Amino acid sequence: MKDMKQETIVSFSKELASSAAVPGGGGASAYVAALGMALGTMVANLTTGKKKYVQYQEEIEQLIEQTQQVTDDLIACIAKDAESFEPLSKAYGLPRETPEQMKERDAIMEHALVAASEAPIYLMEQIVKSMTLLERLSEIGSRIAISDVGVGVQFAKAALNGASLNVFINTKMMKNRDKAEEMNTKTDALLIDGNELADKIYDTVVDAIR
Repeated sequence: MKDMKQETIVSFSKELASSAAVPGGGGASAYVAALGMALGTMVANLTTGKKKYVQYQEEIEQLIEQTQQVTDDLIACIAKDAESFEPLSKAYGLPRETPEQMKERDAIMEHALVAASEAPIYLMEQIVKSMTLLERLSEIGSRIAISDVGVGVQFAKAALNGASLNVFINTKMMKNRDKAEEMNTKTDALLIDGNELADKIYDTVVDAIR
């Protein structure tokens, strides 16, 4: 599997548009989330060293490091999504002509479905983390770049909601309904908290620029 972190925008978008199994919605969501966090880093870089924000200088320096780390983690999620889907893709092609084959296929499929759900849940956790950093930047970031915090959080919100769909499509097929409901519950909580936070940040930005 090629290293998707080294893809150009053009090559990634072409692969996304192709009939290849990956990248798909999960990888695209991770990419969009990474762009949203990168905008946060940009705002922090436009704030650091400015006399107007000197009282926040130490915190801004920390935010630069934190936002860059989260951006890197989100970019890594592009590859994690593809890696988690590969076993599931192979499981679909396993033979199922005999009861033994069906039993083996079901066991492999169940394991693959859990793994394919864990990746987008982890992505959602990183996205919510990125939102908490964007929230602080909406409060202390340079006012001339505050609109980019709003853009960043809208990217994050879209990515969060997109990633959740990759959880639900997999958990729906799980035979272990207790595990499926456990993952759905975690996903629902991330959706509620993340969307509420994203809307709060967006409203803060709109109030600041209108």
